[in-house]
Amino acid sequence: MASHFSGVLQLTDLDDFITPSQECVKPVKVEKKQGKSVAKIQIEDDGSYVQVNKDGGRQKLEKAKITLNDCLACSGCITSAESVLITQQSHEELFKVLHSNKVQPCGPQKMVVVSLSPQSRASLAAHCGLSSSEAGRRLTAFFKGLGVHHVFDTGFSRTFSLLESQREFVERYKRREQDKKALPMLTSACPGWICYAEKTHGEFILPYISTTRSPQQMMGSLVKQYFAQQKGLNPQQIYHVAVMPCFDKKLEASRSDFYINKDETREVDCVITSGEVEKMLEEENVSLKDLQPSAPDSLFSSVCGEEFLSHAGSGSGGYLHHVFTFAAKQLFGEEVTELTYKTLRNKDFQEVILEKDGVVLLSFALAYGFRNIQNLVQKLKKGKSPYHFVEVMACPSGCLNGGGQVKPSSGQNPKDLLMKVEELYKAEHPLLPEEDPHIAELYQSWLHCVGEERVKELLHTQYHTVEKMTNGLTMKW
Repeated sequence: MASHFSGVLQLTDLDDFITPSQECVKPVKVEKKQGKSVAKIQIEDDGSYVQVNKDGGRQKLEKAKITLNDCLACSGCITSAESVLITQQSHEELFKVLHSNKVQPCGPQKMVVVSLSPQSRASLAAHCGLSSSEAGRRLTAFFKGLGVHHVFDTGFSRTFSLLESQREFVERYKRREQDKKALPMLTSACPGWICYAEKTHGEFILPYISTTRSPQQMMGSLVKQYFAQQKGLNPQQIYHVAVMPCFDKKLEASRSDFYINKDETREVDCVITSGEVEKMLEEENVSLKDLQPSAPDSLFSSVCGEEFLSHAGSGSGGYLHHVFTFAAKQLFGEEVTELTYKTLRNKDFQEVILEKDGVVLLSFALAYGFRNIQNLVQKLKKGKSPYHFVEVMACPSGCLNGGGQVKPSSGQNPKDLLMKVEELYKAEHPLLPEEDPHIAELYQSWLHCVGEERVKELLHTQYHTVEKMTNGLTMKW
């Protein structure tokens, strides 16, 4: 299969896995001998796989080394239909659109919009020795220098995601007695987790997952619906690019749920990773440090002066933090100013409890990485999950450690780099979702005018149980 991907579009340093599948072309290496069956595969604390034979013998299995092309060769994770869509997701495609605009100034033009994620800003900032806000302003200058018309901040659209998640949780909590699958509510911002849930656990797990859109797809609605209307454009005339820390965001953008049928366009046309932006800078022979800062477009950006604003809580969006504090106040009248996280199995599985007079009122957790996700799912299947809400992310350490982030330079310790990225991300001033006047204005001026069903369509989504067909292709995703 010929590669249509950017040179940097490779999954490297793979240290966390979905359970090895017989359908995967490159899982872990297992030596099978004639007449002998392979015993259990055990996951060690460091994430490595060990084969435990019937005689008690132990053998450490080799780590998988794969690229997306390997993934696309089978139906276990990514289907053939998805591979066609995902070939359109690369920085080369963005360059093609920008080049077309330049060589045909009198021909049909695309308005190019870039939405930049806070996690990508922090990753590129750590790589270039800048603050996250400085990196954001210089990236704005870089993209506009290439011919991009507008640069937005997905921290802004994330405010919509947090507000909708808060409201959805309170609504689910109130109907928990009537609907046994209302809780726990599981976050939906991570497409790797969603893909795994749809293709592995189907109808059992999907009712638990929040219907709230991710910040990427919230921005898709804002750009292709509201912004296009404000500019008097057909959504098809806008080319919307999202810069994300994660390869799976390319799959998310390709979902049929985020395709506008009447306008024949996707809400997000192209997703490029932080690493691909680094590649673009190299190809253009540009250093972020040498660029004059430029302010992002204020329409869809959370900024105060020259500084970008963020949200409190985890580097994966702070869903647990904001839903917990909102629910504590709305449901129990409790003002929570500081959350106490208790680490359980490992640093990627933590819980937060609201207790009063010895009674647990709220029990929240975060579960990052597939080892913790699998444990969570198994507890749910056994009816033993004690949680009301879980922030679920496929990557160990969450989005700041996404597979699409800038890789460590030669000799650089990956853990040290991650610590630097986290430090830069958390240095941004936090903004309470409920206190953003621009968001409140959009709810009033835009969403209240379109009707309840339309709001649900614009800000929420749905999931699908994937059914394998006889030819091995999956048709529902």
